[in-house]
Parts: sequence; C-alpha cells; structure tokens
Amino acid sequence: MDKMRAQVREQGYVTTLFGRRVNIPMIRSKSVGERQFAERAAINAPIQGTAADVIRRAMIRMPAAIAQSGLKARMLLQVHDELVFEAPAEEAEAVCALARKVMSQAALPAVALSVPLVVDARAAANWDEAH
Repeated sequence: MDKMRAQVREQGYVTTLFGRRVNIPMIRSKSVGERQFAERAAINAPIQGTAADVIRRAMIRMPAAIAQSGLKARMLLQVHDELVFEAPAEEAEAVCALARKVMSQAALPAVALSVPLVVDARAAANWDEAH
C-alpha cells in the first residue's frame, strides 16, 4: 500500500500487473480529502484493474475457443467478473468446461499469476438461476 501511495504521488498513476496505466490526477488536488481519496484509489486500482484486464483477455479468447470446439454457444455479456453465455442445453456442460479452461488461463502468457485463478461455471435457464 505504501508503494502504491508513493508511486501515485511521484508519477500520478499506478499500473496493473499487465502494465496498463491507471491515471489518478486527483493526487495533485489542493483538497486533502481528494488527495486521500486518490491514495485509496491508487491502492485499489492495480487489483481491480488487473481483474478487469484478466476478464477482458478471457472475453477476447472465448469466441475463437467456442468456434474451435464446434459449439453453438455465444457469449452474451459480461457482468463484473462473470461472462454470460447462451447455449443449447446439450452443450451446457461443454461450454462450462471450456469457459473454466479459457478463463483460468486468461492471464497467460503475459502474466504468470502466483496463485491459481479459480473459475466457477454454472448452467441454468437464466442468469438469476445460475446464482
């Protein structure tokens, strides 16, 4: 946390594990409250930003993985750290397995995470039932 605070004060930004820059211009504010908010944002941004980078990489890879698998499924949308697919009922388990594989390896080869990325996948008639 101290490292992120120091980096944002010096550079005006922090980076995700993938090297994406998150600018935090409020760190130069004259308001103490705004600077404190900027410091909290600087601590959070690398974590939340890296998660966004991972889900984005998974989203990019899923259509090709579905096509290569010969499945009829299609990706509908993203909700935070979830991807929602539409698929025939008989493909549900195969799509879940494929999504688990692609999503758990989404950081590679750019970043080797020090902890495994665990992916949960469920099939249901709608998004609400999947939870």
